[in-house]
Amino acid sequence: MSKICQITGKKAMIGNNVSHSKRRTKRTFDVNLFTKKFYYVEQDCWISLNICANGLRVINKKGLDAALNEAVAKGYCDWKTIKIIG
Repeated sequence: MSKICQITGKKAMIGNNVSHSKRRTKRTFDVNLFTKKFYYVEQDCWISLNICANGLRVINKKGLDAALNEAVAKGYCDWKTIKIIG
């Protein structure tokens, strides 16, 4: 599973750990990503999405259908990659 939000398209960033002596070593800043189930009313089924906290706020604000349509239009996810449960 890649660390990419299916709604906002956020993914892990690369940066540096900086020690007290200012020595820099590479590290990744991961996204606050979790798997969440939603009831998709338009298709009358449950779906599972890998979303970040900001993606959950977008779904609460715009609605699930509008958020999914916008994410597919921007290329963040595809209808084939969305898991349908049951």
